[in-house]
Amino acid sequence: MDDRLESIIRSAARTAGKRYEEAKRAYRDGRDPSPTHSLPRDAEGRAKIVCRRHAERRAVAVDAKGRPACFDPDHPDCQGCVEDIREGMVETW
Repeated sequence: MDDRLESIIRSAARTAGKRYEEAKRAYRDGRDPSPTHSLPRDAEGRAKIVCRRHAERRAVAVDAKGRPACFDPDHPDCQGCVEDIREGMVETW
């Protein structure tokens, strides 16, 4: 009886592990890999965002970490802009 119970437990654990990996993979594949993926672009491929610091429309290159080329790490408006880009809530035009 112990061997059968052990076999059932191993089978259940294996099944649970497979389902967990499938769910994890589906979640990872469903997420946007890049924070800049959904930003509108101009003809040169630059992201069209509204600068929080200068309150103007800009077409800028955005790196893989979601930082525009005009990013100043010491300025709070720039930090907020990067957070907005990563969350997909940045103002665009």
